[in-house]
Amino acid sequence: MIENIELGLVDWSRAQFALTAMYHWLFVPLTLGLSFILVIMETMYVRTGSDEWKKITKFWMKLFGINFAIGVSTGLILEFEFGTNWSKYSWFVGDIFGAPLAIEGLFAFFMESTFIAVMFFGWDRVSKRFHLVSTWLVAIGASLSALWILVANAWMNNPVGMVFNPDTARNEMDSFRDVILNPVAVDKFFHTVTSGFVLASLFVIGLSAWYLLKGREREMALKSTKIAAIFGFVSSIVVIMTGDTTARTLARVQPVKFAAMEALYDGTTNAGLIILGAIGNGEEIDGFEQKEMLFKLEVPGLLSTMARGDKDAWIPGIRDLVYGNDEYGLMSVAEKMERGVVARNLLMQYRQSQEEGNSIAADEIKERFYSDEFREEYFRYFGYSWIESPGDVVPNVSIVFYSFHLMVGLGFLFLLIQALSWFFIFRGTLAEKRWFLWLSLLSIPLAYLASQLGWIVAEMGRQPWIIQDIMPVTAAVSHISTSAVQTTFWMFALLFTALLIAEVSIMRRQILNGPKIEEE
Repeated sequence: MIENIELGLVDWSRAQFALTAMYHWLFVPLTLGLSFILVIMETMYVRTGSDEWKKITKFWMKLFGINFAIGVSTGLILEFEFGTNWSKYSWFVGDIFGAPLAIEGLFAFFMESTFIAVMFFGWDRVSKRFHLVSTWLVAIGASLSALWILVANAWMNNPVGMVFNPDTARNEMDSFRDVILNPVAVDKFFHTVTSGFVLASLFVIGLSAWYLLKGREREMALKSTKIAAIFGFVSSIVVIMTGDTTARTLARVQPVKFAAMEALYDGTTNAGLIILGAIGNGEEIDGFEQKEMLFKLEVPGLLSTMARGDKDAWIPGIRDLVYGNDEYGLMSVAEKMERGVVARNLLMQYRQSQEEGNSIAADEIKERFYSDEFREEYFRYFGYSWIESPGDVVPNVSIVFYSFHLMVGLGFLFLLIQALSWFFIFRGTLAEKRWFLWLSLLSIPLAYLASQLGWIVAEMGRQPWIIQDIMPVTAAVSHISTSAVQTTFWMFALLFTALLIAEVSIMRRQILNGPKIEEE
């Protein structure tokens, strides 16, 4: 059985994983988006035969390659940490979680890494069309890698397609289809990948703006901005649309996270979506701080519409989800804790029956574990048996609330920048709008900030769960010394920082040099 671990170890293990994940995500979104921008640029080269498009493609391809190489190294460390720091999690659900990660490594990453060699070194060794196909396959492979990793992550947020085996005390996959078509996975893939497209478009627009401000590479900057602006604008629209579908899914499968995103403590009909607001200090009751809004500017009924498709629909608040609400059929956390204890005790009884050689009793208990009724009424709350207080299921509302709203606000700013970029190019006045060029340049770090905020909302919002309702993080951590995790945390912090500095330095040198003539 999984045993409780000291809190310090859990906190340091979470910090180390967060450190690795956040550094890794500095490189991934640019890889995802820039690969498709390269596809568009190289397609223009193949169609027109223009050496200018070839020069533009090769310039952005070099920046892509630098980013890709360092992103791979941080990604490998991230996967290894599931075995080193979260071994109990890996043991408990490895049969399910490991499958999409294995597919990602054996298929998607293999395809991506194979054709990237052709993409970089095959310009004069293969035909134009074959080289373009290789670039397409690298872009598709990058997105497929993201798909399988996001499928695994989505399963943690909404565990489906599984059955618990009491003989091994592990969860096993019983429907690969359900895991792949998990609604959280579908929403997360399209929303995450297209957000990477947005970041990459702003990266290209921002660097092109820098060249225009410096009076350099005007032709390349204008053409690159035109491609990135259209690509980014369409991607931003998709991000908004998938954000809407994601909200509907979260309201159903992770209602506490959904309520925390809006700091909604009391359920209400005609719930409004907050456009601008601030949270004040609150009183700690039952283990969680119950805060109030200092002020808010909201659109009435929009939150209800997003979640239920009806502006008059009732949306539960955090208090309803913690204490329960009989009127709307919501179970309290305390009752879920009781049901989780029933499931956990039954597993212990099964083991005891096996040890005593009482096969009849063991078979009866085993049959209960495989029954749909038991799984729906008891085992789905298995993780609550480790929850000490009902308030422990509430995440840090302030972090989730502010991260979510800042991310959304930046998203609409990016949409405006992309639209104006195209408008000014169409009017032929982009190079003259120095204020806008500076805004475009400054949007690059803002794009990275918004990307990180999205993951903060996703991961902080589902705490304390590593697997929603099935396993809390306190039960998933490896039984190792806290000092060992602290040591590796600082080692990784130094290593990742050095890699980031190296990447920025190399990319800066490449940007200052600018595109080279093909013969050089």
